[in-house]
Amino acid sequence: MQTENVNLPITVTVRHESVTDSLRDYANKKIEGLNLDYPRIIEAKAILDVQKNRHIAEILLFCTNHIVIEAHTEGQDMYAAIDETIDKIARRMRKQKTRLMKKRRPHRNESIRYIDESHFDESVLDHPEESENDPEPFLLHKERYSLRTMYKEDAVMELELSDKPFILYKSARRDCLSIIWRRKDGEYASIDVQP
Repeated sequence: MQTENVNLPITVTVRHESVTDSLRDYANKKIEGLNLDYPRIIEAKAILDVQKNRHIAEILLFCTNHIVIEAHTEGQDMYAAIDETIDKIARRMRKQKTRLMKKRRPHRNESIRYIDESHFDESVLDHPEESENDPEPFLLHKERYSLRTMYKEDAVMELELSDKPFILYKSARRDCLSIIWRRKDGEYASIDVQP
């Protein structure tokens, strides 16, 4: 998961007051600290305005897929206004991600099946192939796993949002079972299980 926006072009504009390095650095640090992986930020603009006792912080994020997220806050202190505006931006980014996940969610009637996890001991190797009965499992742990139909992008997002080591899902594009997991180098790997 992206923990920081690297080399993000940020423009800080201050109106009706001279910009200080500490204020510019604070706004830059707060915007770079937005660590949500969707939507990916392409460019950010911060407009800091002072009108008598009113301090107004406005932040515009230009993201991928032509998404523009904007928030502004008015307060007595510019640093507090920037903090509150960043909180609003983060909430709106999460809302955008939720909308995407809901839009791509498949219909409920065909989305959930359950798979039982079974473990066998070494005696299963001696089980005759022509036998009509399956070998009895030696059950170590029984857990219900919901099998959903989804796109690979949704599986990556679900993996990021959960602490599961992998996601097993039915691919909505290829109509086969797929497993996706995070490798040690931080990248994702995927295997399609063909019937």
